[in-house]
Amino acid sequence: MPIILHNFLFNVYPYICLAVFLMGSLARFDRDQYTWKSDSSQMLRARQLRWGSNLFHIGILFLFVGHTVGLLTPHIFYEWLITAPQKQMLAIVSGGVAGLVCFVGLTMLLHRRMFDPRIRLTSHKTDLAILIILWIQLVLGLVTLPFSYAHRADASAMLILADWAQHLVTFRPDASALIAIDWPFKVHMVLGMTIFLLFPFSRLVHVWSGFASLAYVLRPYQLVRSRRLNLPRAQDPARREGGRA
Repeated sequence: MPIILHNFLFNVYPYICLAVFLMGSLARFDRDQYTWKSDSSQMLRARQLRWGSNLFHIGILFLFVGHTVGLLTPHIFYEWLITAPQKQMLAIVSGGVAGLVCFVGLTMLLHRRMFDPRIRLTSHKTDLAILIILWIQLVLGLVTLPFSYAHRADASAMLILADWAQHLVTFRPDASALIAIDWPFKVHMVLGMTIFLLFPFSRLVHVWSGFASLAYVLRPYQLVRSRRLNLPRAQDPARREGGRA
């Protein structure tokens, strides 16, 4: 890969994707709230949807949290508890299991979307496209597992990727060390960033609503108190009834 393209993809492209992800989501919420939904097809073949959706969401949530914590947590914060090679093996095993669970669920959803005539008729092209992109991304993630296992002794791959991610979030991009990373990692990273780029223009925006529901659950209780108006006796229904009694 030419060095100019390499620097663009891993030093500049992440910020482009993040800007479009945030601003695009805000613009869509402001201008097209009626399209802010998951477009559920639960009424059509609900059993396959239930299994596929549950497996997919369980797997993808675990992978999202694992990637976020694993990449953005500095090594100094966990070295007293677990070594870098041990952490990489933990990531390989747990990520592999979650990836397989997610793969089964996503394959079921993709099969349902592609081969059920009624569901395909009611689906948007972007629905099918985003599922295919997610499926390819998941396959690429599973492909990286043997490469990660090959670097298990020194955890070099994990440390290089974590260092790159931490430099990005602190606005000190440095992709020089990524040159030595195996190609599946690079393709997986670029496609992952592209998913964030496409996020505001797809049904994935409903993910924001999922995070918002957590804030709704944790909100303080609303106190509702009854209040009687100080009405004259002739205008107070309760007093009139009491007087007649």
